[in-house]
Amino acid sequence: MRSRQALASEFIGTAMLLATVVGSGIMGERLAGGNVAVALLANTLATGAALIALIATFGPRSGAHFNPLVTLIEVAFKRLGWATACAYLVAQVLGAIAGVMAAHTMFELPLLMQSTHVRTGPHQWWSEAVASFGLLTVILNVAKTRPDFVPVAVGSYITAAYWFTASTSFANPAVTIARSLTDTFSGIQPADVPGFLLAQFAGAALAFALFTWLETDHSKQHENHV
Repeated sequence: MRSRQALASEFIGTAMLLATVVGSGIMGERLAGGNVAVALLANTLATGAALIALIATFGPRSGAHFNPLVTLIEVAFKRLGWATACAYLVAQVLGAIAGVMAAHTMFELPLLMQSTHVRTGPHQWWSEAVASFGLLTVILNVAKTRPDFVPVAVGSYITAAYWFTASTSFANPAVTIARSLTDTFSGIQPADVPGFLLAQFAGAALAFALFTWLETDHSKQHENHV
């Protein structure tokens, strides 16, 4: 089991991420005067910048997963035990919900609200699969070759994925669950959450398969040159 400090880092980091996602969405929508593109741009820039800062801050403490997909990939590679992984997952989900509550409090909204924002259909699910595949592919490969660059790589990818995916790239089950509890710009209605989760897990599984294949092929090439 990792230390209490590591679990606290996962909780706080995920909470700050959600406070950023939801809070910047509220602020952007209020200030954009009905211009959804401007609101999304504000939401995007704030989220990307926060990810860079939070991963750099908590990476040395807990690995800065902030995402069940990352935690489960670590389990798949046997770099994390199930007991620690389960503790991380709980910390991430509770932290995400706490972040939503923090954002609502800042903007004088009810602590939790059931979202009515519809996000469903094959195009949305495919978007989440693509977004999750891309995110995990970036994390796995950059962490192996340039670990110090992971914060910038992740923040940059999410900033881009907000715009090139139809779903605005949730790519995180904890984030998805928490965003069902905000009836604001960044919300998703609870009925649409299962579809997003399945797509996210599928995308992560594909990223794991690709990385494993790339590593196996690289190892074979190295052996042939020895």
